[in-house]
This record gives sequence, structure tokens and C-alpha cells, in this order.
Amino acid sequence: MNMKVEIQIDETCTECKIILVARQLTDEIQMLIQSLSEGPAVYLPGFQNEELILLHPRDILRIYAEEKKTIAETEKGRCIIRLTLQEVQTRLISGSFVRISHSEMINLDKVKHFDLSYSGTIGVTMVNGERTFISRRYVSKIKQTCGI
Repeated sequence: MNMKVEIQIDETCTECKIILVARQLTDEIQMLIQSLSEGPAVYLPGFQNEELILLHPRDILRIYAEEKKTIAETEKGRCIIRLTLQEVQTRLISGSFVRISHSEMINLDKVKHFDLSYSGTIGVTMVNGERTFISRRYVSKIKQTCGI
């Protein structure tokens, strides 16, 4: 979704107001509204062996769903996040995170390289050496995001 952003500075303004003009209400717009309403979450709660670990988004390589659990992978290991992937995506308003499949999102800041040699999909190697793939459904969005 291409979005035009316009900011007006008014020194007499006493309350900040956001007006969104769109042809229709889409899932992306609803997520944006929810993100703006809740405010950004600085940390995600992760659990490792009954211990709560506060994960900063910049430390997360990828987040994926596996066996009905949401898992955040960092360079130090994996943590279970007690949120759905959709809830995590809503909280992570950082432009660094992008969905690559129905069950996975990656932090673009933690991508070592993309492998375009696969037919119809793209391979991704993360900085820790983990490999994953962008599903065909998300390839065009990733190409647009990365300017490919």
C-alpha cells in the first residue's frame, strides 16, 4: 500500500490530531489505527524456561509460529512469546519487520543476504546463519519493500 504523508505544523495547536483519508478501510489501515491508539511497545515479553525476558525489537532476528506457539529468535536463542503473530505484528510498528509468510516475519536489519536463485521464491539467510524462505504470496511485497 502506497501512502502519502502530510504534516502540518501549527504553533497554536493544543492537541495533536491525525486524519486518515482512504478509499476503503483495509486490514493494513486497521492495524495502523490500532498501533497509533496503543502506542509503540518498546519490549516484547519472551519466556525461556519459566523466566521472563524482555526482548527489544532490535535484538530479534525473526518471529514465527510453530506448533501453536509464537517464537522469537535472537542471536542468543529462542523465546516463546505469549501473543499471536498478528498481535506481535501490530505491536512492532518498526519498519524493520516484514511478514514473509503466513507464519513468519523477519527483521530486515538482521538479514545477511537474499538468494534470488530459487524459482518463484526468495531464500533468506539471517546474520546467525539461519535460513528461511519468503513464500510466493509475499515475494512481490518484499521486492517492493527492498526496492528490487
